[in-house]
Amino acid sequence: MLDIKFVRENPDVVKENIKKKFQDQKLPLVDEVLELDSQNRAAIAEAQDLRTQRNALSKQVGILMGQAKKDPSKLHEAEEAKAKVKANADRLAELEALETELAQKIRHIMLQIPNIIDPSVPIGPDDSANVEVQRFGEPVTPDFDIPYHTQIMESFNGIDMDAAGRVSGNGFYYLMGDIARLHEGVLAYARDFMIDKGFTFCIPPFMIHGNVVEGVMSQTEMDAMMYKIEGEDLYLIGTSEHSMIGKFIDQILTEDQLPQTLTSYSPCFRKEKGAHGIEERGVYRIHQFEKQEMVVVCKPEDSMDWYEKMWRYSVELFRSLDIPVRQLECCSGDLADLKVKSCDIEAWSPRQQKYFEVCSCSNLGDAQARRLKMRVKGEKGTYLPHTLNNTVVAPPRMLIAFLENNLQADGSVKIPEVLRPYMGGKELLIPKK
Repeated sequence: MLDIKFVRENPDVVKENIKKKFQDQKLPLVDEVLELDSQNRAAIAEAQDLRTQRNALSKQVGILMGQAKKDPSKLHEAEEAKAKVKANADRLAELEALETELAQKIRHIMLQIPNIIDPSVPIGPDDSANVEVQRFGEPVTPDFDIPYHTQIMESFNGIDMDAAGRVSGNGFYYLMGDIARLHEGVLAYARDFMIDKGFTFCIPPFMIHGNVVEGVMSQTEMDAMMYKIEGEDLYLIGTSEHSMIGKFIDQILTEDQLPQTLTSYSPCFRKEKGAHGIEERGVYRIHQFEKQEMVVVCKPEDSMDWYEKMWRYSVELFRSLDIPVRQLECCSGDLADLKVKSCDIEAWSPRQQKYFEVCSCSNLGDAQARRLKMRVKGEKGTYLPHTLNNTVVAPPRMLIAFLENNLQADGSVKIPEVLRPYMGGKELLIPKK
């Protein structure tokens, strides 16, 4: 969410940014919100004048009423002054109601106008225009066939999607045995990996209020993702970033409390509305999963440095698990409206002979802070911090990359050294069938 003052002073910049994001249907919103802003400022100015007049008239009424006790001819003048005070109060009430109405309309539109993207963001209409920046690790294709990921899991008696379908429907799963242990081992390793980087481990609420949802994401994302609890002002989180950033709603931090570097575990729930593949077999796109997240709240001048650190942490973690990855810069049309800059970390799939997304690192500038009224009190005054987030790991999707890249010709799965302490010291997982 942009500052209305910025829109007022830079309407052409805001419109050009909308065009770069290929959202031309939103161009009229800029002129519309500026007209509402003009009306609102006029109402505020008139209301302030009326308050000043009211104070003067109230004093005048008091003086005239005192004089009327001695000189009855002053009573008529006092009554006229009283009538002016009443008319003044009625108009002031109208203006205050108008201010509230206009402020709501302005906020509704401002929530739809996309954040200003960083100049380094490549311009393109959708994810087909995302740009590969660099690769880490050599993509390897073994000389044996790699089964579909659920077949690998089934060889360990590690997954039951049929039972999950009977219990919950499509997009759910049971993990069992070594695969379930691997799932939790990866999460525990990711947790400790981020703690070693100096991040504070958190387990947040898994449900949040509607005003927090509005503060952390766009309406489009909300409609596509969030499950609402019927009859309550509560939503199931789609990622722990939602409640972790929401932690600072209406709060004033001091500069010595920055940066806030947090790594959080949570289950995640997503409708995946309109998503392709939810009806297909497998655990690539599902309604429920678990994730280790990283979140940073920092000074504006530090946010790009943190952005660089955060996506590199993902690369380091995946490479420690012998998974080749690449960094993919998200183009303008693929950025959610709150994002200033974003990149995906994609893992190599030797079965598909291509990369697929496993992490998404985003710098949201001060958009979430403005929406949530987060502030920082510094030596030079109060300002809005920047917020960033990135996936550490999100199994079971991440397990697809892990199993495919660590699968051996005999069907066993190699456990990288860093993960062995979380797997009871095992070096290999041996299939059951």
